[in-house]
Amino acid sequence: MVFRSKAPLRIGLAGGGTDVSPYSEIYGGAVINAAISHFAFANIELLQEKKVFLYSSDRNAGFQAPLNEILPINGSLDLLKGMYNRILREYGPFEQGFRLTTAVEAPLGSGLGTSSTLMVSLAGVFKQMLRLTMDNYQLAHFAFEVERKDLSFTGGKQDQYAAAFGGLNYMEFLPGDRVIVEPVIISPDHLKTLENNLVLYYTSLNRESSSIINEQQQNVLNNNQSSIEAMHALKEQSKIMHDALVLGHFQDIGMILDFGFANKKRMASHISNPLMDNIYTAARKAGSTGGKISGAGGGGFMIFYCPEGTRDKVCDALLKFGGYVKPFTFSNQGLTTWEEK
Repeated sequence: MVFRSKAPLRIGLAGGGTDVSPYSEIYGGAVINAAISHFAFANIELLQEKKVFLYSSDRNAGFQAPLNEILPINGSLDLLKGMYNRILREYGPFEQGFRLTTAVEAPLGSGLGTSSTLMVSLAGVFKQMLRLTMDNYQLAHFAFEVERKDLSFTGGKQDQYAAAFGGLNYMEFLPGDRVIVEPVIISPDHLKTLENNLVLYYTSLNRESSSIINEQQQNVLNNNQSSIEAMHALKEQSKIMHDALVLGHFQDIGMILDFGFANKKRMASHISNPLMDNIYTAARKAGSTGGKISGAGGGGFMIFYCPEGTRDKVCDALLKFGGYVKPFTFSNQGLTTWEEK
């Protein structure tokens, strides 16, 4: 018996960073994001021997241990180990050994919510195997708890909910761990226009998001008004973006992204850098009306809005910086689980 799951990665369109505590707990955050056609996969294959085997195919790393032992969190396969440990504590012991294998269709830490999406896929495959009763909200929160609290990985909340729900959503993050996911309803033609006009570019820069997020959190705790005002502006950006999408005002989307990019850089140092600023400038000169850094910043992916036939020119301009354009489509489907006999 093999149990399988997959969950979509996401791109953020507005409000990124306002889903990170303590800002979301004090002021409430809001984001708009969209699930895309790149996924995190998890498979569990039942075995006869009383062992657990963990393997990450994209990292080519493995681990094995006797079944039903708490696994060490030591910097190797910690996402897989952390989910295994939490499931074991809450729903164990396991009756049968198994091999858990994962794969992610983008580099971890690249700004597409990879680690959190993997956690959702891991939660999903255990849900399928153990016949757990969880709705999308509960599963996303469970994945968040393991990653942020059990493992103490820094970050926000939007990625887990984007992976669980799929689609294009306006999300609010409120005090008391309350989350509201509201689909953004636009026509299929407008959705295709948005999809066609967005360019997803990988800078090939390595990034360390935890230090950026830690600084952002400290800025809120220290009442850094410039940083907090930037987060307020990004939360407002989400509402403005929502209206532009629903009303079909696509001529405004690049400008709204540009507004967000300027404020994002005020939240913490090192969100951008000279190379990323040069990439952004080159894209604008080639015809993009605005763009943003995906995720916490410092490297990884960038997104550019390219209307009225400017897409090819922008892509050509980006090639000289050593990265690559990653094609995608939107994914309306969130977490999916199934099994094979």
